[in-house]
Amino acid sequence: MQIAPNLYRLGNDLVASYLIDTPEGITLIDAGMPGHWKDLHRELKSLGRAPADIRGLILTHGDSDHIGFAERLRREHGVPVFVHSADAERARTGEKPDTPMGPKKLRPLLGFFAYGIRKKALRPIFVSEVIEVADGDVLDLPGSPRVIGMPGHSPGSIAVHVPVADAVFIGDAFTTRHVLTGREGAQPAPFTDDAAEAMASLDRIANVDASWVLPGHGAPFFGTPAEAAAAVRAA
Repeated sequence: MQIAPNLYRLGNDLVASYLIDTPEGITLIDAGMPGHWKDLHRELKSLGRAPADIRGLILTHGDSDHIGFAERLRREHGVPVFVHSADAERARTGEKPDTPMGPKKLRPLLGFFAYGIRKKALRPIFVSEVIEVADGDVLDLPGSPRVIGMPGHSPGSIAVHVPVADAVFIGDAFTTRHVLTGREGAQPAPFTDDAAEAMASLDRIANVDASWVLPGHGAPFFGTPAEAAAAVRAA
């Protein structure tokens, strides 16, 4: 689905990843669930592109509903996978602390898990080789994506600012659709390691110049990152 020039979403409001299409090639942000592999190929075909046009995949963090097809893309097409050093082990092994689910409602909860079953999320495929990145890095990929450290949801959670797309991709730094309650609007994300740290990290995107703030779960937020951060704090 096209969001804006150069900018496309894979998946839906339950689980989303993103594709940035430039003349120099494609940069992907996150990889959803394993079953989103078909969504990726369908979007590439609609753009007249192929996996060979993908120059890199950046993971906003290492959770299983964001690494989806990353290893398959790396193994079958040689696409490098980038992740913050603090989440590299999580992306490679799935090791993470237990976090409380928090508030939930039965119908959205069952809907999220049913969607996960359809998209093969119960058998995550971990990423055997990653390239580690750090806060402030500007990657040599289409769109010159810049890494912004956003610890809280996980130690290595990042936002990714891509000026050519006029967007910042925030993974699970916050959400615009709570997958366990169905509540819509900018708000803290569930399954967060350190909720206080995640809230403090919102300051790290407040001065980013972008018109789109794009979460891993929920609808795109059209507005500045500062407006999005304020909405999360007011939720």
